[in-house]
Amino acid sequence: MTATRGRILIVDDERELRAALCETLADEGYETTGAGDVPDAVRALAGREFDLILSDLMMPGGSGLDLLRHVRDTDPHQLLVIMTGQGSIHTAVEAMRLGAFDYVLKPFDLAFMLPVLDRALETRRLRAENSRLRAVVSRLTYEGPRFRMIGTSPAMLPVLRLIEKVAATDATVLVRGESGTGKELVARAVHHNSRRVGKPLITINCAALQESLLESELFGHEKGAFTGATQAKPGLIEVAEGGTLFIDEVAEMAPALQAKLLRVLEDGHYRRVGSTKDARADVRVVAATNKPLEEEQKAGRFREDLYYRLNVVTVPLPPLRDRREDIPLLVEHLLATRSVGTHRCQVHPAAAAALLRYRWPGNVRELANVLERAQILAEGHLITLDDLPAELLPSPAYTPAALADSMPSDGEVFDLGELERRVVRRAMSHTGGNKAQAAALLGVTRRTLYRLLERYAEPPANG
Repeated sequence: MTATRGRILIVDDERELRAALCETLADEGYETTGAGDVPDAVRALAGREFDLILSDLMMPGGSGLDLLRHVRDTDPHQLLVIMTGQGSIHTAVEAMRLGAFDYVLKPFDLAFMLPVLDRALETRRLRAENSRLRAVVSRLTYEGPRFRMIGTSPAMLPVLRLIEKVAATDATVLVRGESGTGKELVARAVHHNSRRVGKPLITINCAALQESLLESELFGHEKGAFTGATQAKPGLIEVAEGGTLFIDEVAEMAPALQAKLLRVLEDGHYRRVGSTKDARADVRVVAATNKPLEEEQKAGRFREDLYYRLNVVTVPLPPLRDRREDIPLLVEHLLATRSVGTHRCQVHPAAAAALLRYRWPGNVRELANVLERAQILAEGHLITLDDLPAELLPSPAYTPAALADSMPSDGEVFDLGELERRVVRRAMSHTGGNKAQAAALLGVTRRTLYRLLERYAEPPANG
């Protein structure tokens, strides 16, 4: 059976026009159903599901606005496009204000109508996908509120859906993303939504340990295996038996250890340092890296066979700058779970705007640190611009007059620091020393102005 572009209910009291429109759109690949008035349309909607309603505006026995109100009350996700003549455009615009997706003008021009219909159907598809992915988010479980993965942006929802899918398996997972994006949170989410949730989740960071120590930590050692090995010690692979081992910064692992890890991934076998006997582990591996493994592999720093064995399922984490829609949710979450003091802080709108504008090279980790600092500096329980680092603040809004009078004259040379000093001093002079007015004139916070004044203060005179 051939797939259709979408199911459309066409509502118009003019029978011939309705039939012609049904036929024309059917030729364009849509599945069409006609209704002669609002009651007919309501009955049709009760009997089956439509992707879109295309309704005339002016009809006897009930208008397109009446149908729109019914749809809005019964199915808020249903999309409706109004058909109207030139003389009723004002009413069509009112219909859009009430929730109609768009309107098309009579007489119909398919060149203008089809893009509107396709855009409406794509919107419905995206909304349905978004709703489905949000349901995925609600199904995920976490070890505690602090370790939740936060985000409903288009960049983040597919990540959560992938986590739900892969968690139900024992597949090896490779988490890729910039530093601070939350790779360990992915490992925790995978573990706590898997059948291994009752077993240990063990974490090791390859970048934090020397090669010999990393080998001992991972695989364990026997008594006397090396100087200082006064007793046998199980490795983290053994400790994680039945559970999940999260190997962070896996690209930092030396080639010799990569070969040993590959064997664990292939058949579960490993050998303690100093031992001649093999052991077998039932452990799931989740690895993470912020390096491009393809380049590391080509450069000979990462084994090709290990790369393919790790890369069974890849979870790519977007940087925070690509999911700015999630920043308000993240701020709310971080202030609730990492509160400094006994009272939860709120964020002033100006400070919230600054948080949204910043590019966050350190990603969510940087956001968490900025908010922790801001809570410590905040006076009362309101985080303002004064509590944010200087790099998050808007650039000074120097006035053209202040700049012009502060620029070097012909033959005079000085750096940007000198220019800034002159502008600050001119602002103070212009406001008669009123720091609040000078800060407003320069477009900076009073705290920033205080720092500038301290930086450019005149040294005390000798004598």
